[in-house]
Amino acid sequence: MTRLINLIDRLPLLHVVLVAFALGLAPFRPMPHLVEKLMMLKAGALTQSVDMFDLAMHGVPVVLLIVKLVLSLRKPLA
Repeated sequence: MTRLINLIDRLPLLHVVLVAFALGLAPFRPMPHLVEKLMMLKAGALTQSVDMFDLAMHGVPVVLLIVKLVLSLRKPLA
């Protein structure tokens, strides 16, 4: 677990932000896939494996960004 935290810690924040926004909001029109898949999940319509993969592909960078931000907030300021 420590190795994973160290790996996430070494990732540049700017790169994580760019990837999270690019994949989290793509395609920009008519509706981002992440929003569409979360709505499908809420409605119980996320049943096909391709939709689950799509949710993971567009959602993992956003989750990584959240984890990185939480880890950076937990670090003592030196």
